[in-house]
Amino acid sequence: MSKSKILIICIVTAAILLGVFFFIGRYVKAPVPPQPGQLQTKFDPMNATYVIDGKSYTLANGVSQVPIAPDLATKITTRYFGDESAGDLNGDGTQDYGFLITQDGGGSGTFFYAVAAIKTNSGYKITNAYFLGDRIAPQSTQIVGQEFVVNYADRKPGEPMSAPPSVGVSKYFKVTPDFQLLEITM
Repeated sequence: MSKSKILIICIVTAAILLGVFFFIGRYVKAPVPPQPGQLQTKFDPMNATYVIDGKSYTLANGVSQVPIAPDLATKITTRYFGDESAGDLNGDGTQDYGFLITQDGGGSGTFFYAVAAIKTNSGYKITNAYFLGDRIAPQSTQIVGQEFVVNYADRKPGEPMSAPPSVGVSKYFKVTPDFQLLEITM
């Protein structure tokens, strides 16, 4: 093969690569985490906004850290814990999810919350975070019919928080039409 043919092949290859990089840089955008109150079009619990006690916490890659106060180094850490279950929580024939998140404020406690993500026509709407307990031992979650069931171990009444969780607990939840996660008392 002559030097001129090799040079032409190199120039054409370089032009094609330049065109590909231009296209990727111009038309392919990085995903942006949803803003508080915004619906998600694809469910991603690791990059979502959760409301705990009236405050919004936006997770990025499964974690959110915000200072407790502007002048303090101590942070409130909110995490996606998992134990995800899939099913139809509102009876519309689409797949919804139930799962757990945790939050700690720098002390010895780790607070566990149940959350559901409900599929709507415009994406997923995330419910309120329902407090389950401090330093519990999650066992499993499941969606049975239109109920989200969370199974975990807790301490006996009066036991210190240093005692290991040993009492089995099952809590049942339903989702209201306004996307509130409510405990069903049996």
